[in-house]
Amino acid sequence: MTDNDVTTRDLAANPAVTDERAEWLESLAKHRHFLRFTTRDLTDEQAGLRPTASELCLGGLIKHVASAERHWVDFILNGPSALPDFTAMTESDWARRADEFRLLPGETLAGVLAEYAEVARRTDDVVATLPDLGRTWPLPKAPWFEADAQWSARRVLMHIVTETAQHAGHADIIRESLDGAKSMG
Repeated sequence: MTDNDVTTRDLAANPAVTDERAEWLESLAKHRHFLRFTTRDLTDEQAGLRPTASELCLGGLIKHVASAERHWVDFILNGPSALPDFTAMTESDWARRADEFRLLPGETLAGVLAEYAEVARRTDDVVATLPDLGRTWPLPKAPWFEADAQWSARRVLMHIVTETAQHAGHADIIRESLDGAKSMG
């Protein structure tokens, strides 16, 4: 792990974080570690390669997970105005969203990892200090959300953990396709 990783030592530094919140932070830290671990010892060029049939690359996955986590924490704090109305997105909006999954010219692996570490620190602060994990907001409009659904902060955290774990699995396949390195096993 690198200096940017959140570890159980970090959790011990904040004794107010106990029970459920400590479990959320521990789960986030574990899955973030596995996602970041797939990029160990890679060059920027390698982090931008797409060695599978997918359009995904490791640098882009880190960017996407950081962006998704940032937006969902904004949702926890500010409600649906923090996320776009996906039903009103233009072709240009979708193209910008697709760039989230790529390491673009001028972007570096170190830069996207640093941004992800900053997003993680902010999320961890919110998890540790949010007065009520049961607070709910209506979800923004999107074809993949049921109409009139609401999510609690707790449900959003479950989504962030799930998304991070899912993309860590994608990243592991991409890394193994690049050079045979595995995250586990």
